[in-house]
Amino acid sequence: MPKQFRAHAAGLSEIRKALTFLWSLLGGIAIVSGFINVLYLTGPLFMLQVYDRVLASHSVPTLVALSVGALFLYCVQGLLDYIRGLVVSRSGTDFHEHLSSRLFQVIAALPMTVARGAADGMQAMRDLDAVRAFISGTGPAAFLDLPWLPVYLLLIYLLNPLLAYVTIIGAIFLALLTIGADAVTVRLNIEAAQANSRRSVLAEAGHRNAEIVKAMGLGKRLGAMFSDANADYLSKQQAMTDKSNGLASITRIFRMMMQSGILAMGAYSVLRGDMSAGAIIAASITSTRALAPLEGVIAHWKGFVAARKGIERLELLFSRVPVRRMTMSLPPPKQSLSIASLYVGPPGEEGAIVKNISFNLEAGQAVGVVGASAAGKSTLARALVGVWHPLAGDIRLDGARLDQWDDEERGRFTGYLPQDVELFEGTIAQNIARFDPDATPQMIIEAAMAANVHAMIVAMDKGYETSIGEGGAVLSAGQRQRIGLARALFGNPFLVVLDEPNSNLDADGEAALSAAIQSIKQRRGIVVLVAHRSSAIANVDLVAVIEAGKLRAFGPKDDILRSLRSDYQQVTQSVGGVKLATIKS
Repeated sequence: MPKQFRAHAAGLSEIRKALTFLWSLLGGIAIVSGFINVLYLTGPLFMLQVYDRVLASHSVPTLVALSVGALFLYCVQGLLDYIRGLVVSRSGTDFHEHLSSRLFQVIAALPMTVARGAADGMQAMRDLDAVRAFISGTGPAAFLDLPWLPVYLLLIYLLNPLLAYVTIIGAIFLALLTIGADAVTVRLNIEAAQANSRRSVLAEAGHRNAEIVKAMGLGKRLGAMFSDANADYLSKQQAMTDKSNGLASITRIFRMMMQSGILAMGAYSVLRGDMSAGAIIAASITSTRALAPLEGVIAHWKGFVAARKGIERLELLFSRVPVRRMTMSLPPPKQSLSIASLYVGPPGEEGAIVKNISFNLEAGQAVGVVGASAAGKSTLARALVGVWHPLAGDIRLDGARLDQWDDEERGRFTGYLPQDVELFEGTIAQNIARFDPDATPQMIIEAAMAANVHAMIVAMDKGYETSIGEGGAVLSAGQRQRIGLARALFGNPFLVVLDEPNSNLDADGEAALSAAIQSIKQRRGIVVLVAHRSSAIANVDLVAVIEAGKLRAFGPKDDILRSLRSDYQQVTQSVGGVKLATIKS
């Protein structure tokens, strides 16, 4: 079986498993729906008895008895309908809750699994909401009532075959109307979703880069682009709404025509002596009830199509990020990091940025990775912490590949400070502790002190309980970087990967970084430091020079820098932006 097909099949079964409990409830809901539909006959039978028996006999006791019986049956019908609504509504909520955690994992893993722009995580959330909205609404009830259409037609046929034929023609017309509407709106629905995605991307970009927009006067130009995308979305949405409204109008008019037509045909039958006056009313009510499921399906068809398309997209999305199999727990690494013939490229792309890199590090060592911009330094850093998966080659800790630990377990002995520091909405303590509910204040303070950020934190009004806002909006760039460093050091991880950790640091921050590197080495950890500034690599033992994705040189810091000076014969020659003449050992 091809790998792609196996992955898609895995995603498909995952969604179906989430729907399994709905299918288990379907039988019970169908039985309740059967009782409800039988009770729907209360109205026609009541009217038939009133017109043909009560009015003919002028019997008040009979009218009272019929009224009490009908009232009781209406109450039972209302109770069953309410129970069915509760069960269906909670089923949709359960479905959403069952998949929400897994969906977050998929959305979080998408940037590291597929090519940029290949999948919209926010669309996945909208799809799950659309499925829940349909399951929790009245749409499923309409579909469950649909099989009772033949029963109503049979009852009408027993009253008058001609009226049954008219009702059948009406049902066929409504069915064709629904099929035609689906063919017309499916393309518009896809186009509207795509236009909405483009609009959302522009809005999010404007919000995320508000300072750039303000400082460089991009508001009007980006606003014009958003207006065009918004107009495209609105036009698609309007076209779909117009067709839906047209369909609803045709349905309403046709239903009124059907009611009047059946009354007229019934009156003609009464004049011929083929049926009673009470049968006219009963047939009219029953025909309305017979067409009600079809009308309900038409009314909820848009939601049904959205849910169906949502399930298809979720199946495809889940197949791209399959469930990781449980691995046997391994002890945390304590000895070495080895890289062998490593090739790494962006997710979803075949080309490699890092090419055939190999080197080994032992516990207590720190390596500075230098090179020109776009040489592959950050790509290597992402691979070392498991963010990007190797195209070929191995990354091993104490001889075990990274994928032999699951993400949560590996994260306990890995510290990572990316080039662009991202913090999460919450308190400073929560961010430093990586939102670990078992983190103790002592562990959090130790990490903050290791990053020399404790004094800065306690100087704030609320100290460690300071809420940093979305993305750390209330903090400066330097503060975010130092808190990110504390987060990377939380729990004394064995492997610490720092990508440009001093890009926003002042002198105190750089001193704290140097102290942190020394501390990691002293406790027998491993540091991989991507840097340009000389101060950042002052405390490393080894230097790896990357050029065009390949390892040009690796060895003791002094030897490598001396070799580079000798090769270029210029003391001001830059290596990745670091002037060799300024590098102090």
